Amino acid sequence: MNDFGKATIAVAGISHHTANVTALEEFRFSDEPGFLSMAADRFKGVALLQTCNRVEVIVQGDAAALSDFLEEHDRHGFFALEGIEAIRHLLLLASGIDSMIVGEDQIIGQLKKMLADAQEAKTISSLLELCINKAVHVGIEVRKRTEINRGAVSVGSAAVLLAESQIGSLEGKHILVVGSGEMGLLVAQALGAKHLTAMYVANRTFGRAKILAEKIGGKAVRFRELYHYITLSDVVISCTSAPHPVIHAKDLKEAMKERCWPVEGHPRPLILIDIAQPRDVEKGAEGIDGVRLFSIDNLRVINEQTMTNRKAEAERAREFIEDELIIFLRQLNRKTADDILAALHTWAKAVRTRERDKAVARLGSSDARTAEVIDDLTHVLSKKLLTDATFAIRASAEAGDLEAAEALVRAITQGERFSCGRPATQKRQK
Repeated sequence: MNDFGKATIAVAGISHHTANVTALEEFRFSDEPGFLSMAADRFKGVALLQTCNRVEVIVQGDAAALSDFLEEHDRHGFFALEGIEAIRHLLLLASGIDSMIVGEDQIIGQLKKMLADAQEAKTISSLLELCINKAVHVGIEVRKRTEINRGAVSVGSAAVLLAESQIGSLEGKHILVVGSGEMGLLVAQALGAKHLTAMYVANRTFGRAKILAEKIGGKAVRFRELYHYITLSDVVISCTSAPHPVIHAKDLKEAMKERCWPVEGHPRPLILIDIAQPRDVEKGAEGIDGVRLFSIDNLRVINEQTMTNRKAEAERAREFIEDELIIFLRQLNRKTADDILAALHTWAKAVRTRERDKAVARLGSSDARTAEVIDDLTHVLSKKLLTDATFAIRASAEAGDLEAAEALVRAITQGERFSCGRPATQKRQK
């Protein structure tokens, strides 16, 4: 089964597999609603997925058209898939197999948000909605049927593991979390069991910082005090959704002067982990004395360590995905079969109605009972005559042979010669 439906789905973009944090940043679309609106002029349906380690565009259309569209918007070096491969990619993605941190659960929420954003922008199509909802369903089922996410780390908790790998135990340390959204919560939760001396939470909206701080027993700090708390911290993990840097090199350099040891004259080392996309930390910060800056790219090693324990579960997940893929393609082809058969039955109804009216006219002043009998007779005859053809057309469509299904309809309705399951141009003489 290599095809489905008349409508094609395609996906294109970049991810952590081939792109570093700089490439991801450059590929992003800062104005998501604007991008969706532009893309909707070219495709029947479009959705945009942007996370900290991937940017992907999903459309109802073909890969060539999507590639042309992205290149027109100065995007290059992306992968492009269509048809069954695009569907498979969505299912693998939702299952956590394609994630940087294999088995992570956040992708489910990100796919739901992608769908909600496209629905709000009115750029979603029924086909894309069906595909995305199927992916979410499969992703949830994979986690129920396997242990792919058992002990799994999110990008947020991977950042905490990275910090531990740099300075050893976090026990007794001071940690600052910048950002109080979903990723900030994941980071804070991962820090909860580390027996910290202090955990600070900073956010541009102080009320949101307070909510998160209360959840994890931390201290909310005002954003204007950000650099003061940087001077107090051993580790800073930044994960805001700001479209621009929130930690500036010049201000950070000044803050580091407050961390200087009196004798050595060098500041105490600061572990600064930026897992935001776009990045929270301004370029140039990595060159400041005492700053050890890490980005999403540095989390790959964490995935390699955890993946060893999940290979068997990932294989089990892949087997389930392939089974679900076959079921889903049949579902899509069944829908296409209904569309193809609609044309056949519309034609048959027109022929039946025409011949019924001719018969009634030939009878002259027939009574209502006679007209009713003729109507029932023509209805039953047309239905019985199309039974076997309907079965053959539906079977061909559900098996993915849409060309044969459409050729059968044309052979019946237009008189085209049908040979070896393929249409020919020769028609019957009328």
